[in-house]
Amino acid sequence: MLIKTLPDEIESYFVDASNYKGQCTAVYFPETIKEISDILIEANRNKTHVTVSGNGTGLTGGRVPEDGIVISTEKLNNIIEINAEEMYAVVQPGVILADFQAKVKEKNLMYPPDPTEKNCFIGGTVSTNASGEKTFKYGPTRNYVLELDIVLQDGDVLKLARGKQKADGYKLSLITESGRKIEFKLADYKMPEVKNASGYFCKGNMDAIDLFIGSEGTLGVIAKVKLKLVPLPENIISCVVFFDDELNALDFISKARDISKAANSKLNPAGIEALALEFFDDRSLKFLQDDYPQIPRNVKAGVWFEQEVTNVNEDKFFEAWMELIKEYRGDEDTAWFAFTDADKKKIQDFRHFISAKIHEYIAKNNVKNLGTDVAVPDNKFYELYFYAKKKVEEAGLEFVTYGHFGNSHVHLNMLPQNQTEYDIGTLVYNEICKAAVKLGGTVSAEHGIGKRKRDYLLDMYGEKVIQQMIEMKKVFDPNLILSRGNIFKLPDE
Repeated sequence: MLIKTLPDEIESYFVDASNYKGQCTAVYFPETIKEISDILIEANRNKTHVTVSGNGTGLTGGRVPEDGIVISTEKLNNIIEINAEEMYAVVQPGVILADFQAKVKEKNLMYPPDPTEKNCFIGGTVSTNASGEKTFKYGPTRNYVLELDIVLQDGDVLKLARGKQKADGYKLSLITESGRKIEFKLADYKMPEVKNASGYFCKGNMDAIDLFIGSEGTLGVIAKVKLKLVPLPENIISCVVFFDDELNALDFISKARDISKAANSKLNPAGIEALALEFFDDRSLKFLQDDYPQIPRNVKAGVWFEQEVTNVNEDKFFEAWMELIKEYRGDEDTAWFAFTDADKKKIQDFRHFISAKIHEYIAKNNVKNLGTDVAVPDNKFYELYFYAKKKVEEAGLEFVTYGHFGNSHVHLNMLPQNQTEYDIGTLVYNEICKAAVKLGGTVSAEHGIGKRKRDYLLDMYGEKVIQQMIEMKKVFDPNLILSRGNIFKLPDE
């Protein structure tokens, strides 16, 4: 097993895409589940803190160590099986999402969870319950995890299969591979009924596997994952349409969302059913204009939507979308339509480019990422959106707004030019998070909590719930060595 200790060899593990920075003494590169166990046994014996590292694409500092050692999962990168007949795959945690999706597509199948950064590791997406544009129709990573092999703090292994280990109310009993019985009480609190990746998943009679999805490396190290796959769509209509009025764009998304949710009901048997519903404000479009000069000048908003179609229904769905565009005064003449895979990729690249450009901006200005990841119930979204914009404008900060508006989930990215503006922005960010919670939403819809959002999670749930989460961590990690600093502060921090 490779172990690196020289500072110039391991410094890339001290940072993530948010520009959050840390330190450690060594990085371990296990290639087998036994090697993971050996590392943890030794670390547990010496009470050495262990941070689990994905590919560094996260925005919350989750993979960044504050001390101790790092377990990098990058050599655990095998696609073990793709079963086209039963529509599942088995992978190691270091498999890159883009590579996995390409292999699955060769089998005429699709793995729907698609975070913006496709170079993320599968293990990282499971650890944060990640999602993306297709989440509007298909839901987050949680919906596709069938089995997990998890190495615990003492080197023992826990194998979980969906439907096999369920809680009795709030009591959960698990058996490890060595035969050790783990019994404990789940935290009892109400999670927001929105797209959510904030803290441990807990509810009565839940499936045990869901506790570990989104646990951000704090309960164990993911060593193997079995994932559900779905049939590859016959074709997809992809379109970016521009609007001269922001409210028309927002209303367009709202109407498309409501129609899509009713698409399979008797009330709307022929309605459109969006695969993705994404928004760009005028500031985002201007931010991208040098790189995409074909963006029309002076437009107030853009919407990207996708629709799965077949050869039989493609014309029907296309006409339905065109009627909706006309209803809300979208500009048909400047809209970008994509029907081929190459053109669809160009539109996807356009959507993803804004995130890359923001990362470039924060690195250039040597500040941390300051982008919201809040989501609220649909009927509260306009209130949150206009409140957030007003707060940033009043603070005099530059910003861009885009995101998964079909899920009432907004990425408002402030663009501070120096530390003073960053400090102002953090105060605004805090107010936006508080507003989201007050409206029944979440402080993190898809990025997780990591180390950067712990205080916001505390505001969201309160000290009593956080303490319940810490007690659950102690069940699996009594020496508190795993991914310290993620999700919550421990009493000795």
